[in-house]
Amino acid sequence: MKRFNRSSVFSWFLITKLPIAWLSGLRVKSISDEKAEVSVRYGFWNKNPFNSMYFACQAMAGEMATGLLALGYVDNQSVKISLLVMDFNSTYKKKAIGNIDFVCDEGLKVKEAVEKAASADKPVLCVMNSHGYDEQGDCVSSFQITWTFKRKSKRS
Repeated sequence: MKRFNRSSVFSWFLITKLPIAWLSGLRVKSISDEKAEVSVRYGFWNKNPFNSMYFACQAMAGEMATGLLALGYVDNQSVKISLLVMDFNSTYKKKAIGNIDFVCDEGLKVKEAVEKAASADKPVLCVMNSHGYDEQGDCVSSFQITWTFKRKSKRS
């Protein structure tokens, strides 16, 4: 997870793996074992016709906050584990303008799910939540993302 704290590494990851996230301006604000914060500033590349941040950009940042934690724990396993978003729910509460910080503080929850998947033959589900906050500290959007983790077979 520490590698994503370096902005150059994260930028290269976005450019090569998720170019639309890079173009939209997603940035890692901070990441630890327990919490990930992703920020994005409202601007030309992520606006909608209503003068606020496009909902899909918010969804991408909300998912990224959970996904960074998931990726960090999957990468630390000695066995290969696949991860996939299985379900996604969102709520939009307020116009998103300015800088929006997306926070997920469920790192220990995903750690437990990934460790369980590493020793199980069946997929393990983990429901994670993230929230987007504007510069005034108001929640503008909330996301509930269900991740599935599964140990890859030795042939994969």
